[in-house]
Amino acid sequence: MSDQPIELLQRLKSLSGPFPTWDMEQLPEQPGKLFLEWLRLAVENEVKEPHAMTISTVDHDGYPDARVLILKNVIDETFYFASSSESRKGQQLKENPHVALTFYWPSLGRQIRIRGIAEDRGDEAGADDFRKRSAGARAVAMTGHQSEVLDSEGVLDSSIEAQKEKIRRDPSVVTPHWRLYAVNAQEVEFWQGDSERKHVRVQYVKQDGQWKTLRLWP
Repeated sequence: MSDQPIELLQRLKSLSGPFPTWDMEQLPEQPGKLFLEWLRLAVENEVKEPHAMTISTVDHDGYPDARVLILKNVIDETFYFASSSESRKGQQLKENPHVALTFYWPSLGRQIRIRGIAEDRGDEAGADDFRKRSAGARAVAMTGHQSEVLDSEGVLDSSIEAQKEKIRRDPSVVTPHWRLYAVNAQEVEFWQGDSERKHVRVQYVKQDGQWKTLRLWP
């Protein structure tokens, strides 16, 4: 068996199916409704972490950055996530709030792409989201220094323990840097994969406050 990357990759299967059918005659007028339909189907089919999404931002030099976060809520066509404003993504969002969100569920052969503008929901919303996190997650967030160079595992561990103790003394404590962001969608694309590559793509585009639906080539 060859260990050449190209041969290893060529042996891997993709879009092998079978995949669920998609009734194109019953498309809702708003993409948020279709998103929730697909999300519920993903949950029913036990897709692992269907609320995990890739969020892409752009840095000061124009380079894209992508990482996986958890979707916190969906209200109409607004998608919510949380992060530290001091993180790399937080700093990038301050400079350029345009973002892209991507969901991919391989077992269903489905992908959802969202483009929009992220809005900081303010101190109260950030604090409320922070208090809902586990004590361990809050402790790590309160250490700060996200994305900075770590010189010592011991320093990290002691910092986390110090923050856990602070939380034990005051369970309501929050970090002012924790923010809840709302992404107001401007474009949403739903992609249903096909084993023969005849993919079905439907794009919703917001124009003059109304959603327009477009069928795209595979």
